[in-house]
Amino acid sequence: MTAVCDTTTELSLSADEARRIALRAQGLLGAPDRRAGVRGLLRRLGAVQLDTISVLARSHELVPYARLGAVGRETVEAAYWTGGHSFEYWSHAACILPVEEWPHFAFRRRAMQARGHRWHRLQDRDAACAAVRDRLKAEGPLTTTELGGGKNGGEWFDWSETKIAVEWLLDTGEVVCTERRGWKRVYDLAERAIPDPLLHDDIDDHECIRRLVAQAGTAMGVATEADLADYHRLKRDQVTAVVADTDLVPVEVAGWARPAWADPAALTETPRGRHRTTLLSPFDSLIWDRPRTLRIFDFTHRLEAYVPRPKRVHGYFAMPLLAGGKLMGRVDPAREGRTLIARQLSLRTPKAAEPMARALVEAASWAGCSQVRLERLEGAAADVRGALEAEIAHAQREAD
Repeated sequence: MTAVCDTTTELSLSADEARRIALRAQGLLGAPDRRAGVRGLLRRLGAVQLDTISVLARSHELVPYARLGAVGRETVEAAYWTGGHSFEYWSHAACILPVEEWPHFAFRRRAMQARGHRWHRLQDRDAACAAVRDRLKAEGPLTTTELGGGKNGGEWFDWSETKIAVEWLLDTGEVVCTERRGWKRVYDLAERAIPDPLLHDDIDDHECIRRLVAQAGTAMGVATEADLADYHRLKRDQVTAVVADTDLVPVEVAGWARPAWADPAALTETPRGRHRTTLLSPFDSLIWDRPRTLRIFDFTHRLEAYVPRPKRVHGYFAMPLLAGGKLMGRVDPAREGRTLIARQLSLRTPKAAEPMARALVEAASWAGCSQVRLERLEGAAADVRGALEAEIAHAQREAD
């Protein structure tokens, strides 16, 4: 791979080089930056997706675990939610975002305001919003329950007027989600939660989007315009309009049907170092874009949590195994007390048995489990049983 000297000349990358660049950019190749920790990782990724599903842990906890190792879950939560370092807003989905990015989501807040509603409407929005503002101003950060309740008593989407009002204020930027408490959003006034130097919406749409495209390019290392759009859920034409104004440079990647853009810093040296062996959340930013995952890793993945049980192929919350810089298999985990259960496990090659066993033992230890139980093993995964016994014996020797 040639170092970048002249950005007017389009560079060519092999598929393997592109894969390694993507892994390095996502913090999964090379020594982890433990000094920067979870907050540094959040700034590097630019967004960490939130999701309600919790098997071993919630997805936003699994993301730093995959890169930094056994960081305690309480440490992870504290890094996200204390000290005013982050906020929750709409990016790839509902995501934890570095507080420094607040000004760059002004384009989305303006779009929400122009639309006038999300999917709920209020008969007297002004009065409902004023009531929420007054409560937050007088009492400080509050959950929906503390504000008066989130539902009217019907289905989950049958929101109360208070819930509709506070979510509208969140969408448009008057209110900020400053943390999750018992998985409930905690709301505060933006004027109190966002540092004064960042509390402004005067950056125009072009500059907001340019900044987010540049950030996505750095976080992915190398990406097509479709990849760049998906990272923060931008429109493709928005990316096309600004990408040439970023520092990203055009590249061709062997086997990719479309042109790509790369972070110039990622092209100055061949990415090398230790590959992380780990299980990945299905919502991890390395793999949340399924077409990109297929293109880079030749690996098709699908979250089947919302698929009827008889139609599931790999399980409820199948987690891909990353080993040697490749996606080598997957496991559908569960937990019973202090036992991690591999309900369903498959490998792409028998060589992945030892990495899978190691990943299971590490994940079990991190999640507070003392045992691992294997259930349905498919094909080459039968070799995991012996590898798991050896891995557990090794861990016990290390502990002694």
